[in-house]
Amino acid sequence: MDSLGGIRFGAEISSAAKAHGLDPTLLAAVAAQETGGPGSNSGNNIVGDGGHGHGLFQIDDRTWAFAASPAAMDPAANANAAAGILQDDLARYGGNVPAALSAYNSGSPTATGTTTTWGDGATLGYADSVMRHYAALGGDPAQLLADSRETSGSVNALAALGGLATGGSSAVAGGSASSSAASSAAASAPAAYYPPPAVTPTSQSPFAAPVSWANTMSANGPAGGKAADDADALVADSIDSSDGALDSNGDDS
Repeated sequence: MDSLGGIRFGAEISSAAKAHGLDPTLLAAVAAQETGGPGSNSGNNIVGDGGHGHGLFQIDDRTWAFAASPAAMDPAANANAAAGILQDDLARYGGNVPAALSAYNSGSPTATGTTTTWGDGATLGYADSVMRHYAALGGDPAQLLADSRETSGSVNALAALGGLATGGSSAVAGGSASSSAASSAAASAPAAYYPPPAVTPTSQSPFAAPVSWANTMSANGPAGGKAADDADALVADSIDSSDGALDSNGDDS
């Protein structure tokens, strides 16, 4: 479903979603979760989270330089940034929607994340609450999650055939993990399945320590979780601090 008529900033959300190959209704559901609230189909262009969350999608200025700029309060630019973050998370997790949503919120694909209590008393983790907004907006959560499991399973199978999920010293590649609502088959992905974050040069050394994977995944702040911590530890141990290259020995010696 891609008709967002009657939704605040629907045109901006739809445009951003299409630019990043996302389901516009899913992106609108994220906006509703971030700045709308239970029972609301629309988000709001606000500053929240103690002054750190900016705009329609609450992009955090502790993680993203964009969020500290005036553009963060432009709904079109904010939606485009959020769509890019979500697109990256979906790519990391092989299309696993709940995992990507959890990472968008918390930095970890397996975290419950922010919990929301709805009017009927149901308390839902972040990904499940977004799915409830998605249904309210006319989306089909069952079909979306079925497609997510199918895509994730295919990526896992291809990665395994390529030897990427064996936990070897340099087996750092994109893959799939699981939030509380994701398929159990993806939940056992090893830490070696996570790709490395960017390595940022500094004036002291040509290669700084890798930035936190929790930060590069999350739009909502420098949170994390065990999966993100495991990925950070794995990458830090696999990159030679002297030259930034992946060490064939699997450590930084």
